[in-house]
Amino acid sequence: MSSPPAPLRRFASDNNASVHPQVVAALNEANSGHAVAYGDDPWTEAASQRFDELFGRPVETLMVWGGTGANVLALASLLSPAGAVVCTDASHINLDETGAPEFVLGTKLLDVPHADGKIVPEQVAEFGHFRGVVHHVQPSVLSITQSTEWGTLYTADEIASLADTAHSMGMKVHLDGARIANACAALGGTVETLRSFTVDAGVDVISFGGAKNGAMYGEAVVFLDPTLATSAPFVRKQITQLPSKMRYVSAQFLALFTDDLWIENARRANESCRILYDALDGIPGVDRGPAPSVNSIFPSLDPGLREAVRDWSFFYDWELPQVRWMTAWDTEPSDIEQFVTGLRHFAASL
Repeated sequence: MSSPPAPLRRFASDNNASVHPQVVAALNEANSGHAVAYGDDPWTEAASQRFDELFGRPVETLMVWGGTGANVLALASLLSPAGAVVCTDASHINLDETGAPEFVLGTKLLDVPHADGKIVPEQVAEFGHFRGVVHHVQPSVLSITQSTEWGTLYTADEIASLADTAHSMGMKVHLDGARIANACAALGGTVETLRSFTVDAGVDVISFGGAKNGAMYGEAVVFLDPTLATSAPFVRKQITQLPSKMRYVSAQFLALFTDDLWIENARRANESCRILYDALDGIPGVDRGPAPSVNSIFPSLDPGLREAVRDWSFFYDWELPQVRWMTAWDTEPSDIEQFVTGLRHFAASL
């Protein structure tokens, strides 16, 4: 029996999703005439004001090309001499950036074992004995991810506790928000929600994602304490993250922030993941794992089923036998239906 057609929109990553039509329209609108390069344009000025409004205070926002660059710029601006970054072993900066922080910044990542993608204050405090010792790197930055690489969420109180511990040790707090929209949507979906786990919780700098939430490319580095951004514009240029035609990055954020499209996109992705999770119930060879908090699930598959399904509709292994399936803003019910139909087909044929 032949295999059913694979879904048009697959479940490997929200990074694979298309660009939202309103973002495309904003890019087309920005693509008229000349504008001064490197951010001295009306779109970037307007986007910076929107970030101020989003966080309810003046912040310093720098547009960059991508997520790795955003993280490197944020960390570079926070690190002290001989400084190190405390993070989980599952963090993107530790696993999935080809050593960019170490290579570009010459810093050391002090990675600790994660619990469902998260770090706890006691793990940060363990590095207290490094402070002031000339033989050790100096813990300078705590980097956390919201939502995490394991699709989990920190509560506002958890982040506040981490920030309190880090600040008591003279450290700053960086939040990798590649999927900050999904976290915000899951925790309440309002401006107050966003502020509760960022500026109100003591976060200092955010890598604010766009590409996984309907944008074509581009991220923003948001300094919630603008005094920390003194050297950041120079560092951005030095690490090749200064877009010359910055209006095209800024125009995308303006589109995403119009009528809270960024939250609606994330909410849709999150809801699609719950629908997918529910549809997996009872399929032989599939252990669904924990229910999703955001737009990712990590089921365990029998080996033969895993290989057959991946050849048919690509996805990534995680920690075998677990794989990762993700939904995106453009996931349609028909995609989920086709994917589950395929799963059942291959499960029955093995």
